[in-house]
Amino acid sequence: MITDHIILPVSDGTQMQAFIAHESTHQPQPGILLFQEAFGVNHHIQDVAQRLAKAGYVVIAPELYHRTAPAGFATGYEDFSVIAPHFQALTVEQLTADILAAYHWLQNQQNVQIKKIASMGFCLGGRVALLANMVAPLSAGISFYGGGMQMLASHIAELHGPQLLFYGGKDKHITQEHIHEVEQAFIAAKKDYAKVIFSYADHGFHCNERSSYHPKAAKEAWALSLAFLQNNL
Repeated sequence: MITDHIILPVSDGTQMQAFIAHESTHQPQPGILLFQEAFGVNHHIQDVAQRLAKAGYVVIAPELYHRTAPAGFATGYEDFSVIAPHFQALTVEQLTADILAAYHWLQNQQNVQIKKIASMGFCLGGRVALLANMVAPLSAGISFYGGGMQMLASHIAELHGPQLLFYGGKDKHITQEHIHEVEQAFIAAKKDYAKVIFSYADHGFHCNERSSYHPKAAKEAWALSLAFLQNNL
């Protein structure tokens, strides 16, 4: 297993740190754009990156707060007010530039199958994973409890690959109206998607460092994610 932090140039003139993980092999592998929760590229996101690397993917997790926070910025899950200024400062244009910077990095790696790249994201990253599937020619995308995805509903027609959507039935951050709006946009655009709602899980159910962690839902969602990636990459 090889892990590292790298610095990427972004088209708006900024520089962005990213965490990468992949197996030590010369055999080209599919690539994954992994997007952080609102709390940064923290221990959990780095752990997910390494789990994906062990499953046979080259993974890059860009730090989306690089314009407003120092490299390596990440917080605990207790106090959202710490991250609120960074979270609120994000724009679709900035996120698009960050997505493409990470995507181009994967495209330039000799150990990446450049036509087999997918996105995966959690929380904030769930929305960014959906955006990535629109602005880059991805093979697939996976969104875990992606907040704010309804704001992208009018652009679902721009989606490249199928999208897998995970929700927690007890999630009070994402309303049933928002879930319905996103799904109707997929249907109207005739885009392939799969929606999974774990009625017994809350927001953040996949993260074993959060109080809302649900081992059963996390295990089931991970198995479905790996099958989805294998089927589409």
